[in-house]
Amino acid sequence: MPLERLVLIIVIVLAAAGLTVLLASFILSAFTLPPWATLGVAIPAALVLYIVIRAIGERLSSREDDHYDEIDH
Repeated sequence: MPLERLVLIIVIVLAAAGLTVLLASFILSAFTLPPWATLGVAIPAALVLYIVIRAIGERLSSREDDHYDEIDH
């Protein structure tokens, strides 16, 4: 496994763990907020999740970044 892919996996796992903690804190804080303010928490959380998913998808599908995989060591 190339080092680049290993680092990508580690970054994705750490980002997912951080996002899980962030979303859990948003959900727990939603119970202390008035109902109308819950949208103020849900919309940024959904936006962050969308950006992360798009960035990971773009990174995994990009053939330009894989030029180091073809080099013989």
